[in-house]
Amino acid sequence: MKLLGKTLSMAAAIFALSVGAQSTFAQRGGGNFDPAEMQKMMMERMRTSFDVKDDGEWKLISERITAVSDARRAAQSGGGMGAMFGRGGRGGAGGTPGGAPADANAGGGQQRRGGFGGTPNPDMEALQKAIEDKAPAEQIKTLLAKVRESNKAAESKLETAQVELKKVLSVRQEAVAVTFGLLK
Repeated sequence: MKLLGKTLSMAAAIFALSVGAQSTFAQRGGGNFDPAEMQKMMMERMRTSFDVKDDGEWKLISERITAVSDARRAAQSGGGMGAMFGRGGRGGAGGTPGGAPADANAGGGQQRRGGFGGTPNPDMEALQKAIEDKAPAEQIKTLLAKVRESNKAAESKLETAQVELKKVLSVRQEAVAVTFGLLK
């Protein structure tokens, strides 16, 4: 049982890393890495772990897994971790996919990207720019409040997606979903 837990934890970590690696490999011409293929393999592993034989049942579950994953990426792209993982800015990875020149107005001559390959949070972008520009405290305080508000909305969407996933799972499947990091 411990081996299964470790294997599932490793699979979840690989899945999370593959999402973040997508933009890095694309920016650097990273060989044959195919994020869609990696996602397909992860979904196949999850289907096996969830022990779902019926295609109709799997379609419903996999759609809800995707919704949780998308909501999690959106919630993470609004947080501070995005600044360290592919967001750009001073000293960050920045740039556009494929190495094309970035928009000079995107902050430091680099295009910002959401954390883990997600879409950038415009409120976080504005806050980051204000920090870089050493804006007045009142402006930063206002922008910080907006970021916190959008983060709460993203977290709420994630919680809703998790509740919807949980509704279609058996107790065993729910436990598997917890080990994959899909549910709390």
